[in-house]
Amino acid sequence: MGKVVIKTEIPGPRSREVVAREAAHLAPGLQGFALWAGVAMARGEGSVLSDVDGNRYVDLIGGIGVNSLGHCHPAYVKAIQRQAETLTVGSFTSEPRAELVTEVAAMAPPGLARLQLYSGGSEAVESALRLARQSSDRSEVIGFSGAFHGKTAGAAAFMGSSAAKSSKEEFGPLPSGADSTPYADCYRCPFGLAYPSCGLACAEAAREKIKATPSLAAVIVEPMQGTAGNVVPPKEFLPAVADATREAGALLIADEMITGFGRTGRPWGVDRSGIAPDIVTLGKGFGSGFPISGVLTRTEIAAAKPWANPSGSSSSYGGNPLAAAAALATVRVVRSERLWENAARVGEVLLLELRHMAERFPFVGDVRGAGLLLGIEVVQDRVTKEPVTTHVMRRVYEACVRRGLLMMSYSPHIRIQPALTIDVETGLEGLAILDEVFRELAASGAWKS
Repeated sequence: MGKVVIKTEIPGPRSREVVAREAAHLAPGLQGFALWAGVAMARGEGSVLSDVDGNRYVDLIGGIGVNSLGHCHPAYVKAIQRQAETLTVGSFTSEPRAELVTEVAAMAPPGLARLQLYSGGSEAVESALRLARQSSDRSEVIGFSGAFHGKTAGAAAFMGSSAAKSSKEEFGPLPSGADSTPYADCYRCPFGLAYPSCGLACAEAAREKIKATPSLAAVIVEPMQGTAGNVVPPKEFLPAVADATREAGALLIADEMITGFGRTGRPWGVDRSGIAPDIVTLGKGFGSGFPISGVLTRTEIAAAKPWANPSGSSSSYGGNPLAAAAALATVRVVRSERLWENAARVGEVLLLELRHMAERFPFVGDVRGAGLLLGIEVVQDRVTKEPVTTHVMRRVYEACVRRGLLMMSYSPHIRIQPALTIDVETGLEGLAILDEVFRELAASGAWKS
């Protein structure tokens, strides 16, 4: 029996009432896909969400890569309940935090043994940037086009997509000391070349940028880019960037917010390329829904001052007992159940089905993925690679929701990143709905407009 159950029109009457009540006082600016769905959720279990009207949906959004254990995993629920009964806030040492830093250090990429904790991804990135600059006594940092590291000023300075450029203009002045170079997006190569005959021009461009940047403190890179469309670079790209960074005497920051804790079919995104970063930022799936993030680094780098001074890198909320308990439960389940192996196994099946869709539908320009980080490019023309309009994709998204599928299908760069615990059957049920919507789109011809 399938997981999807549709009992009412979507959104249903109770959802409309709850959403309207919230909208009366909630400030604008929420996630677009939540606004467009118009539904109010009541319960979650695994990779299934139920709204207040009793409709059930397959969830392939996973909190945008946050919900690593699935909704309401028993071990996770028990850990939070138990901790909420004893101690929830404070910066003093607690057993959950002591156990958490030990558990993360045991799982960390080689050489990274020091962890500082925060409450959100942007906060961790800001701290990593400060640490790199203070450790090296240098000021400049290079990021990559298509990047997303957060919406606070320092992190936003590295936004690199076309959408982010307009955001930069809207944000106003951002901190200096930030530059960017093209990422290895082979489907939309910034140099108009094709892999592998390109000679990895993007890596060479990065090398030249790194060499030409005086006072370079660090290079910050996502092992795979999420916001840009779950872009997976060729295996040679990150090692080339890492080598150039080392040659420049700079530090390498790997932003593992999306790719960490098993998402890509390996424990860490950097595991797929074999690079050894100096600093790693953690978040999203780290707490499986509870707000917690972190900065992992080597002992000698963590000693940099003033970052290492008392209160020099701390956070009022970072590593509080309740957050630590949630993250500890998450990391223990990820490690004990080796969830990266499930991500690899299920992801391989889903990627194969997406490739079959690419054969059936002329508007599917590209499919790609690693583990449960999957992407689809929806285009008007496979030769020009011109994306379909956002108006068309919003129709696709709303059609998916009406049928019981929650997926980031509102953009021409569709992203699929469900819970790491999802099973093959549930994943394929979701893709079957997408296939139905794509058949409808193909019949209408609307994708060409």
